[in-house]
Amino acid sequence: MQEKQAVYTELQIKINPDIEDIVSEFCFENLPCEGVVLAEETYKDLEMISTTEGTLKVFLNPDSHSELVSESHIRKILAEERELLKSRGLSDAELGSWDFVISDKPNEDWSKKWKAKWDITHVSDKIVIVPDWLEYEAKLDEIVIRLEPGCAFGTGTHQTTQLCMKAIEKYMSEGAKVADIGTGSGILAICAKKFGASYVYGCDNDDTVIDIAKENSLKNDAECDFELNTADKISEKFDFVLANILHNVLAEIMGDLKNIMNNGAILVLSGILDEKKSVVLEAVKKHNLELIEEAHQDQWVALILKKEF
Repeated sequence: MQEKQAVYTELQIKINPDIEDIVSEFCFENLPCEGVVLAEETYKDLEMISTTEGTLKVFLNPDSHSELVSESHIRKILAEERELLKSRGLSDAELGSWDFVISDKPNEDWSKKWKAKWDITHVSDKIVIVPDWLEYEAKLDEIVIRLEPGCAFGTGTHQTTQLCMKAIEKYMSEGAKVADIGTGSGILAICAKKFGASYVYGCDNDDTVIDIAKENSLKNDAECDFELNTADKISEKFDFVLANILHNVLAEIMGDLKNIMNNGAILVLSGILDEKKSVVLEAVKKHNLELIEEAHQDQWVALILKKEF
């Protein structure tokens, strides 16, 4: 009797590529997801080599219970998450259609297939993101961060993450006490520690990413404290604060972010599409924060702010 060929389940979702990280994150949270990639999109040294616009491929574990990869379950999850994002101010155009198809594929080393889309990313002349399975010999004075892309929000390839990392390099003083709000994979916290922060605290409201952030900090020999928390519940104050979150959430928590800043502290806000910048700037003005720089990368904006004495 011929042995049945092993298969994996592939979910393809039509999305606006700008929200790739957001959709990827809840796929990891709600589905037996082993990896994601924006179809045919490959990055090398910040340049997109090729693209098939708007198709997110989600690789699902073939050993999972069938109901977790059923069409009805996936439709329910997508509908719930879409309504949540719309309630936070994203439009249908900003989200994309989210039409999806599910198919079984021959198991041609499926667990590694998505990894082929990733390469070493040079964020700046000094900062390098290296996928965990690739070899890389660091040059003198380079800051190398090793991650397994896809494990949580913050892979180093997205413009919003890169804007934050460049701001750390440019504005963070050595010995600073740093907070990373919405830490995800912990990449920004790790970056701050490697640039000489004396203490780094990272928090997220998603308990599934905390262990991932801890693992990433250990593999990078960058001691950081991570916990399940939100900015409004933090009593400490910091010299440098990072928040790479959706624009409407940034506007809502601006007062909480200001409250955890020492006088003279720097605040870096990212996750802001250019057309949504005004929403965040209104909150910045309301809370009397000084705008130092408005940094751009493609259609994304990062705001670097200061709390005056």
